[in-house]
Amino acid sequence: MVNRALVVIDVQREYETGALPISYPPLAGSLASIGRAMAAAHRDGVPIAVIQQDAPATSPIFAVGTTGWQLHPTVADRPRDALFHKRLPGAFTDTGLEAWLRERAIDTVTLVGYMTQHCVDTTARQASHAGFAVEVLADATGTLDYRNEVGTVDARSLHTTVLTVLHTGFAAVATTDAWLAALAADRRLPAGSVPSSTAVASPT
Repeated sequence: MVNRALVVIDVQREYETGALPISYPPLAGSLASIGRAMAAAHRDGVPIAVIQQDAPATSPIFAVGTTGWQLHPTVADRPRDALFHKRLPGAFTDTGLEAWLRERAIDTVTLVGYMTQHCVDTTARQASHAGFAVEVLADATGTLDYRNEVGTVDARSLHTTVLTVLHTGFAAVATTDAWLAALAADRRLPAGSVPSSTAVASPT
């Protein structure tokens, strides 16, 4: 028997109308997938933990009390079992999330939310290192284009690359539909590995 929890990461207005508009996958689609996952988890008795990013009043993003800091209605208006506030990318850092999971004997965490390469990626690695099986729903997260002194990467490439790397052993990555089927069958999503991923990539 799989003892899951759904962890909903930073689904906040900053990603819709704020400084960090999600562009890939399109925000409307990822929000719909997050809503579907939350609805199924609530229906099936899977505990739901919502994570909210906090930042100081001087921050240009996620400043507590601002519109961008607010939870998106897709999440705010749905049932949840716990709400944790964080100040760093990883949802396990200086929050009560891990203790909450341990108290419920959770062995598998399913991650949805934003952004793919930042808080979702960090939390997936933290959960894996803490001994949890990790699932990430590819169509229930998303990101935007990056450009800085090091280089430029478009949102689609960033999203796909990060999820491809996570699937090499940190997390099982799949669609929301595949997760719903796994939930109904009481099984985990199948995970990849470094050897299997390099074998797939190698020429025959």
